[in-house]
Amino acid sequence: MDFLQAFTWTNLRFILDGFLVTLEVAIVAIILSFIIGSLLGIVRYLKIPVVSVFFGVIVDIIRNLPLLLIIFFTYFALPQIGIQFNIFWSAVIALTIFESAMLSEIIRGGLLAVPKGQLEAGMSTGLTRIQTIFYIVLPQGLKLMVPPLVSQFVSLIRDTSLAVIISLPELTHNTKIIYAQYPNTVLPMFFIMAACYFVVCYSLSKFSKRFELTYGK
Repeated sequence: MDFLQAFTWTNLRFILDGFLVTLEVAIVAIILSFIIGSLLGIVRYLKIPVVSVFFGVIVDIIRNLPLLLIIFFTYFALPQIGIQFNIFWSAVIALTIFESAMLSEIIRGGLLAVPKGQLEAGMSTGLTRIQTIFYIVLPQGLKLMVPPLVSQFVSLIRDTSLAVIISLPELTHNTKIIYAQYPNTVLPMFFIMAACYFVVCYSLSKFSKRFELTYGK
């Protein structure tokens, strides 16, 4: 084990490049999956005939599929029908599809946790059902959703490592290349990789706890 060889500037810069790709994929996927997941959760909460049931079936199917299978599908299967993305967007789309299904359940659960009287009270003031959900029900539900949402975002960040299977140059991929070239740096590489994931995921977890203590009352 050679720590000096592991911590050369060339290796550290290569690891940092991979870490930045990890963050880029995670941030884009978080934004897209939150938007799509929110829409799916609201549609299912509204119980629109046929539409809500249809999306419910799709969500249940996706939630019960391995994320790795979805990554394979976006990168290898979609080009077979003429839809092709580069490695970065294949990873983002796969994560977005999977996480949107997960987040939709969190959003729907948060909305259902708000007393029905709030919806009825809002509509009695002249607001439409959609307006009541966005202005009254959703803000209250978000307080309940933050801890599970952040937990799911943390899982998403960790799940970016699965994109190593399609050679996305993210953190796990780049550290793997280094210790494949220099076998005596395996342990230091794992320490560095673990530290990078820990810093981001722990920071999000602390934010969630602080938010819960401040606004969850």
